[in-house]
Amino acid sequence: MTSTKTRRRIVPAASENGDTADKQDQLLLSAAICNGEDLGSFVRKAFASGKPETLLHHLKHFTKSKESEIEDVCRAHYQDFIVAVDDLRSLLSDVDSLKSSLSNSNNKLQNVAVPLLTSLDAYVEAKNKCSNIALAINSLNTEEVSKEFGDWLVEIRIVSRNLGQLAIGQASAARQREEELRIKQRQAEEQSRLSLRDCVYALEEEEDDEIDGVVDGSNGVNGISGFDLTPLYRAYHIHQTLGLEDRFKQYYFENRKLQLTSDFQVSSMTPFLESHQTFFAQIAGFFIVEDRVLRTGGGLISKMEVENLWDTAVSKMCSVLEDQFSRMQTANHLLLIKDYVSLLGVTLRRFGYPIDALLDVLSKHRDKYHELLLSDCRKQFAEALAADKFEQMYMKKEYEYSMNVLSFQIQTSNIMPAFPFVAPFSSTVPDCCRIVRSFIEDSVSFMSYGGQLEFFDVVKKYLDRLLTEVLDGALLKVINSSIGGVTQAMQMAANMAVFERACDFFFRHAAQLSGIPLRIAERGRRQFPLIKARDAAEETLSGLLKQKVDGFLSLIENVNWMADDPPQGGNEYANEVIIFLETLVSTAQQVLPVQVLKRVLQDVLAHISEMIVGALHGESVKRFNINAIMGLDVDVRLLESFAENQAPLLSEAEANQLKSGLAESRQMVNLLLSNHPENFLNPVIRERSYNALDYRKVVAISEKLRDQSDRLFGSFGTRGAKQNPKKKSLDALIKRLKDVN
Repeated sequence: MTSTKTRRRIVPAASENGDTADKQDQLLLSAAICNGEDLGSFVRKAFASGKPETLLHHLKHFTKSKESEIEDVCRAHYQDFIVAVDDLRSLLSDVDSLKSSLSNSNNKLQNVAVPLLTSLDAYVEAKNKCSNIALAINSLNTEEVSKEFGDWLVEIRIVSRNLGQLAIGQASAARQREEELRIKQRQAEEQSRLSLRDCVYALEEEEDDEIDGVVDGSNGVNGISGFDLTPLYRAYHIHQTLGLEDRFKQYYFENRKLQLTSDFQVSSMTPFLESHQTFFAQIAGFFIVEDRVLRTGGGLISKMEVENLWDTAVSKMCSVLEDQFSRMQTANHLLLIKDYVSLLGVTLRRFGYPIDALLDVLSKHRDKYHELLLSDCRKQFAEALAADKFEQMYMKKEYEYSMNVLSFQIQTSNIMPAFPFVAPFSSTVPDCCRIVRSFIEDSVSFMSYGGQLEFFDVVKKYLDRLLTEVLDGALLKVINSSIGGVTQAMQMAANMAVFERACDFFFRHAAQLSGIPLRIAERGRRQFPLIKARDAAEETLSGLLKQKVDGFLSLIENVNWMADDPPQGGNEYANEVIIFLETLVSTAQQVLPVQVLKRVLQDVLAHISEMIVGALHGESVKRFNINAIMGLDVDVRLLESFAENQAPLLSEAEANQLKSGLAESRQMVNLLLSNHPENFLNPVIRERSYNALDYRKVVAISEKLRDQSDRLFGSFGTRGAKQNPKKKSLDALIKRLKDVN
């Protein structure tokens, strides 16, 4: 340190010997070095001025000045430095001691810890192995559960179909029991209506254990053998444990949605009539399963997801039904599918699924179904009528009577007849009645369980069409084309009378099947729907009988119109007609109802009366006398007597009505025999006694009347003889009537 101080004292101060410029350069150089600036400019300047020594001198001077400062600092902290060195030496001694102690401790620790470390390494290794084994076991379980779940997805489709078939079958059985109860109720009502015996009827309610089992899962495994949700819920639980709950929910929903989409496929290789039950049962089972999963699955599927699936299913089923119904041309096929769809609706409605859209599709095709049904019935009527020989049915046994008569309530008495029994109708009646009854039952079956509670008016409308359009038309066609004789025409007329009773049964039957009380259904009197066929049948019978009568009336040509004496016992034609009519009545009363026979006889008698008057009015009779008219009077009396003799068969009033068919001939004969024929001109008398006469015929016929004493009675008289008062009255009548004309 002394040498350093001496050395600093002998160093000359360069700045004191330099000039002012050198000092300034030296200060700038020092400042640049202190500031860390680039010294290149100073170097270039030194070499440019040719004085690099000056620069070196300045740098050395700067170095010495800094050394001086360092020395000053060192002198200021010298004592502290000495103390620090001493402390450091002491610390080094302590470090050596500590190092030796640590080394000893480390040796001891190593000796003690080596066994422990070995055990720890073994423990860590064992723990890792256990963890890996547990992970492997969990992985293996997730591979097993997934496989079990996949198998369940495959199996549940088969189970769903069986479940759907079972549930729909149970709904069908329940419906059948309801129908049986209704039948018992209808029978009781009918027996009460007929007052056959006092009836006590009570509905018996039965427990529907099977369907409850399907819903509640109390019958077998969830209501059906194999309907087991355990694999599904096990897989769901494991995925929840692994934190994959949402993923599994999505996986389940997507797979079930794919299965439902697959269930929608309708095979083009199999007729829908054969596959429709499997198709709808599969869908029904699917949603029965989903309902159970929704209620017991702990949130595996949401209500909204099930509703969305159902909406999709309803849309697809409606589309399939629309397509299949549009192709069908057989009413029975459409009915079979409709019935199964309605059972599907009943089944799924128990689980809370809305079925209105399905019912709307069924209602939409109501008209098409009935049109097909009417078409089928038209063919069946034609076949039944073509097979009929129009002969009275012969029944040997009671069951035949029950099947052909009692089942349609067309009997005229509640007393069972003796057998063998000859019915007043031919096979057409029961055959057509069976067709109509089947139509009613099919119509009610289609309308039932279709969402419409009161449908009797609809059934009645189509029943009216069946009777007035189809059956009436078929009968008219046969009457106008196939009836070739009196026997067949008589049988057809008799059939129509029986049909009139049957039609009352048809509407009562339709009302009963529709759940309408008979007292309501029987209100009001319906017009006979087969009135056209009935009138045509009676007109045909009357026409054929008139043709027969005309053959006998042709004998009127043998009448002596200018007879000297009145014929005794009537003219020949009249007696022949009477014999024919009596034979006709004897035969017809075995077949024809009294009212039909009365109408036909009245029409025939009116025709006979018209023919008698027509003979007087016709060109073939040029003149006649009073004796001929008296003979016609006897003829008319014979016919009137025939009408009066029918009183035991008819009634006195009806016999008089039958007699009124001879009004024209009776009034014409009475007028020609009257002593005061001009009374015809009196409106009161004419309305009372001659209302059936045409005044033009009266004039033409009256002019033909001749008298024995005056051959041209009313035109030329015997000269000088007193004029006959009757002649005078008749002339006045003719003159007045001609004036009116």
